[in-house]
Amino acid sequence: MKKVFADQIIIACLWLFAGLVLGSSSPVAHSNRPVCLMYLTGQHDVIPSDEELIKPITHVALAFMRSDMFLDPDRDEWPLFRSVESARQAFAINSADILVAIGGWGDNGFVAAARNDTSRKMFAQNVARMVEATGADGVDIDWEYPGGNGEDYKQVPNSEKEWEIEAYPLLLGEIRSALGPDKLMTAAVPGLERDMIAFTRSTVPRIMEHLDLLNVMTYDLMNRRDSVTKHHSSIKASRDALQAYMARGAPAERLNLGLGFYAKWFRADREDCSAARTPVGCRTLLLEDPVTGGDLGRAGGFSWHDEVPGGVKESFRRALSYHEYDEDEGATYYYDDEEAIWWTFDGPYSIQEKVKKLTGEMGLGGTFAWGLGEDAPDFTHLGALLGLVNSSDRYEGVGDVVEPVKDEFSDNLNQVTMSREQHRRVLPGI
Repeated sequence: MKKVFADQIIIACLWLFAGLVLGSSSPVAHSNRPVCLMYLTGQHDVIPSDEELIKPITHVALAFMRSDMFLDPDRDEWPLFRSVESARQAFAINSADILVAIGGWGDNGFVAAARNDTSRKMFAQNVARMVEATGADGVDIDWEYPGGNGEDYKQVPNSEKEWEIEAYPLLLGEIRSALGPDKLMTAAVPGLERDMIAFTRSTVPRIMEHLDLLNVMTYDLMNRRDSVTKHHSSIKASRDALQAYMARGAPAERLNLGLGFYAKWFRADREDCSAARTPVGCRTLLLEDPVTGGDLGRAGGFSWHDEVPGGVKESFRRALSYHEYDEDEGATYYYDDEEAIWWTFDGPYSIQEKVKKLTGEMGLGGTFAWGLGEDAPDFTHLGALLGLVNSSDRYEGVGDVVEPVKDEFSDNLNQVTMSREQHRRVLPGI
């Protein structure tokens, strides 16, 4: 990995925003450091050994703690895959704030928590007790999604979730009240317009009264609910998502741009894609069960730390060797016409282009990524984000990237291979 001087590293995470101070409307601004937040997940609990990769990280969110844990008034244990103190020591070089992320894709405890004033108060008090017990600097609320379009959207229609639109800011308000003004509070929020049901011109200003930062999930913008190929994380779609929150009252300096350290694939309609002038926008096969929403096995995703599934391994090798960059939308992609598979992922070049263009153009508060260990063992994409590697999307030594998790790495990298079910839970709708 290319080395640079420490003073250059500290400003790299936000290319144009060294010295940024969070707006005065934020309930708490812990420092004037540019925001560079990393989710550290139980599935990939791997931290870089190179201090140059750690120094720019300002916040770490340990993901996840289930939301239903906070519905028990008698609970006094708060299990995490890694203790807050352990995380604090690992990121001590830059005194990163350590948050506990609550929820995640498929988590269903928030509905019961938000139901009424009593449940909201109990939930919030338990969150505050957890923060005190663990020593965390705050929490990240990851409800996917208030108002509908979550994992259960086929079982529970959005019409039955309309009450959640008003309940969401009320729940956040109770949590803020219980935590007090000196703890950090962030939220992960949808990047697709169709999922922003609870984020209206009426609710967003109230939501922002309680939060320091919004982590806008400008990834997974294609999933198996779609029927045509598109980029899962492009500059154009990311800009649209961020502008949607700004138009509804969220200050730009409190929005974080999201990056996904993983690749996604979808089986396409061979005939339609072969006839199309471009593979962007051609039809896919049916990707989910139209009745249950279940996975039909025609789409998937995996991190750079995972072993590539055997059924798509050769196709992915081709994707890494021959991928293209969509200059119009700003995204890396590859259509494998041999197997009719659409690949969409952020490469080093597209990551750097996205961060440079959007943070500067829009005056954003920072960046975040799902997730830190997902980029192990080489941390090529993290390095691109931080300006520590060449911006080319060329993957030198395909095996090192395609198959980063090998038996000899298992012990010293705490490698956790994710099953299809685990991937389904953490990557919304694949």
